[in-house]
Amino acid sequence: MTTQQPYDYGLWSLVVMHVLVFGGFVIAFLRPRRKIEWRTLGVFSAFIVALFVEMYGFPLTIYVLSGLLATKLGSSPSFGHLEGHLLATVLGLPAWAALIVCQIGGLIMAVGLWIMWRGWRQVHAAQGALVTDGIYTRLRHPQYAGLFLITIGMLIQWPTLLTLAMWPVLTGAYYRLAMREEREMIAQFGEAYLRYRSLVPAFVPRLGHRPAGQVA
Repeated sequence: MTTQQPYDYGLWSLVVMHVLVFGGFVIAFLRPRRKIEWRTLGVFSAFIVALFVEMYGFPLTIYVLSGLLATKLGSSPSFGHLEGHLLATVLGLPAWAALIVCQIGGLIMAVGLWIMWRGWRQVHAAQGALVTDGIYTRLRHPQYAGLFLITIGMLIQWPTLLTLAMWPVLTGAYYRLAMREEREMIAQFGEAYLRYRSLVPAFVPRLGHRPAGQVA
């Protein structure tokens, strides 16, 4: 008598834990208040749920591509957690190389989290004043730039078809939110913010150029 192997990883407690941890960090650093902010946060929530369900729960991407990856996965419909890593499976990477890829993704996520924290700390301390010093001399929207880095790190660490399709929607939603906030900043601070915006990029810092001191 043979025992049927499960078709999922069964690590659902890790799915819940990671969704709560990453969701909690983003809520804490972005502090959504208005309906549009909560709606945009919902896009991010859907992204991380889709990611961690495939990472620790059910490997949908691998099953969808199982016909193309048959030679990589073998004849068994069940496989280990490492085989669920899309890049490792498609490229035939050894276990150590797949782990290095995951660590690179994790490092990018950590950098993104640090950038979000730096931006949040300055905005929180400013208490409504225009912030143009510190990390804001490099980026107008460090918290959103940090969020983009976190999601890029996630895609490197564990790419899936669903999250790859969702990522442009996620970045587009936060880009629109950032531009809306800029219109509000112009209405509130006028020429000071227009001058600041002309000097500092929105999400990607200019290499080799760092404004000295406070910009505005």
